[in-house]
Amino acid sequence: MLNIILHGCNGKMGKTLQEIISKEPDLNILAGIDQNISDPLPFKLYMSPLDCEVKADVVIDFSHHSAIKDLLEYCVRMKVPVVIATTALGDEDLELIQQASEVIPIFRTANMSIGINALSRMLKHAVPVFEEDFNVEIIEKHHHKKVDSPSGTALLLANSINEACTKKKDYLYGRHSKNDQCKITDLGIHAVRGGTIPGEHTVIFAGPDEVIELTHRVYSKSVFALGALKAAKFLVTKNSGLYSMEDMV
Repeated sequence: MLNIILHGCNGKMGKTLQEIISKEPDLNILAGIDQNISDPLPFKLYMSPLDCEVKADVVIDFSHHSAIKDLLEYCVRMKVPVVIATTALGDEDLELIQQASEVIPIFRTANMSIGINALSRMLKHAVPVFEEDFNVEIIEKHHHKKVDSPSGTALLLANSINEACTKKKDYLYGRHSKNDQCKITDLGIHAVRGGTIPGEHTVIFAGPDEVIELTHRVYSKSVFALGALKAAKFLVTKNSGLYSMEDMV
C-alpha cells in the first residue's frame, strides 16, 4: 500500500487524483493539504504543510508556486519524497528544490504527460536536421482559467530545442511589431487562452516551401494524474536527489 499526501487536494488536479486513487486498491490518501476547505473528505485535511502532523510514503503536489517553500520544509523535516507538478516556479523556488533534493528524493517536471516528454526527446533529434534553414515557433493553448503564460510545458519544449541548437535561439514571447522581420535565431512562443482546453502544444518548423508541425493534445486531466502517480511509485524507490521524466521514461 502506497500512502499519499495530496498537496492541493481540492484543486482540479487534486480532485482528479482523488477519483483515480479511490479505484486503486494499492493506493491510499493518508491526508490532504489545501487552503480551500470544501465538502467533508474521507481523509484528514490540513490548511498548510506546516500544520501537517502525519507522515506518508510520498507527497504529490499540484498546488501554487507560493506554497513550495512550506511544502519543502515539511518534506525535509519528515524525510518524505515529493512529486512536484506545480508550474510557474521562480529561480528562488528552483534553488530551494535543489537544496532539498540533497536530503530527500524529489521528482519535478513541467508536465506529467508521458507524451509531452517523449515529444521533448523527439525535438532534440529533429533540431539538427532543421536548425540551419527552418524557423521554429511554439503555440500553446489552455483553458481560460490558466494564469501563467507561456505554459511551463511550452518553456520545457523551447529549452529542449535550444539545448540541441549549435547556436542558441532567442525566445520571443508573442509578436506585436510592425517592423521586425522574423529571424532564424528567434524562437517564437505564443499563448492562447479560452474555453476548457486541457492543453495543446504545437511546435512548428517552417522552412523553404515546406512546414512540419508536431502537436500534442491532452483530452483529459487524468493524463497528468496518472503520470504523477507513476512518478510517485518511481520516487519511493530512490535515494535523495532530483529526478525528472527523463529518469523515468
